[in-house]
Amino acid sequence: MPVLPELIVDVTGDALHDAARHAGWLAFVYALMQFFCAPLAGNLSDRFGRRPVLLLSLFVFGLDYLIMGFAPTLAWLYVGRLVAGVSATSFALANACVADLFPPEQRAQNFGLMGAAFGVGFILGPVIGGFLGEFGPRTPFFATAAIAFANLAFGWFAVPETLAREHRRPFRASRANPLGAFREMGRIPVVVGILGAYFLYMTAQNSLPVTWAFFSMERYGWGPREVGFSLGVVGACMLVVQGFVIRRAIPVLGPERCATVGLALAAISLLGYALLAPAGWMLYFWIVVGAGSGLVMPALTGVMSRHVGADAQGELQGAIGSVASATSVVSPPVMTQLFAWFTSPAAPVYFPGAAFALAGVLVFASLFIVRRTLVRHPADG
Repeated sequence: MPVLPELIVDVTGDALHDAARHAGWLAFVYALMQFFCAPLAGNLSDRFGRRPVLLLSLFVFGLDYLIMGFAPTLAWLYVGRLVAGVSATSFALANACVADLFPPEQRAQNFGLMGAAFGVGFILGPVIGGFLGEFGPRTPFFATAAIAFANLAFGWFAVPETLAREHRRPFRASRANPLGAFREMGRIPVVVGILGAYFLYMTAQNSLPVTWAFFSMERYGWGPREVGFSLGVVGACMLVVQGFVIRRAIPVLGPERCATVGLALAAISLLGYALLAPAGWMLYFWIVVGAGSGLVMPALTGVMSRHVGADAQGELQGAIGSVASATSVVSPPVMTQLFAWFTSPAAPVYFPGAAFALAGVLVFASLFIVRRTLVRHPADG
């Protein structure tokens, strides 16, 4: 993320606000592929096991970054993002492994550990990427490809199969697509309500990865190093919340209250980015507040996982992945277009934080839906 704006400018020669438009459409094609591939991967893993599907996903992930690193034109960047969308199932598959290994009452905390692992990557990745970006906008992509293939080698030798054969089920094409997955999950009222709230929440949260670098460069004049450092702080805060706080909060408060608190803090922080950070250093206060959002997904995933059988955990994770990718289809073009419009000379008012303001409103709407769902189904929550 710290170097994507510079890479787009490098291959197109466009101004920063025009590069933001391309970034939105790149995220769109990535999410479109993920939307179709997530339920397919989840159902394949319910049939053949998690390990082979996960390893294939890691291989395609490394291939994507090689394409991005060598891309001579904007069209090749789009090819890379299409390939990346195919591989964007590894996190959902890892969550399915967690569901295989732990009983329902322990899953939310362990989903939090998965988020903490992601947080470690979010600390190291942007910081290293921002540093490597000083050697050119393509260098971080080659480094990422090397790490991805090293991860594939580690997975080949170290990751066992987690889905017992007696919990596998036949593969059915009618369920291995977004509509089929949603139809199956749609039979469970709590899952329906929470997936709806999750759609709004992720639509809002997707404003951060697609506009953060553009926003901070435009408003504060930051470069790749400053952007990378700020994202590293985000990752550090998420690591603390998902690696330590959530393991203590879930047993005390329960996943439902943790989700409520996390959604409230996420909404407040997004509005803080938009309206209450006139100087760059102030972003760090709102980053700390926004770290509470690290409670949301492990808690919500834990609630949904309790209501799904052992032979459909991969399907649930595929449905969650499809919802996430659907938001990534909708959100990046909208959020980057908002940023581009409100920072262009044609804008009626200069407001680089417009995307974050909209995102804050969406998270408050998500909070309302979660509370309503849990009130209507108290025995299920």
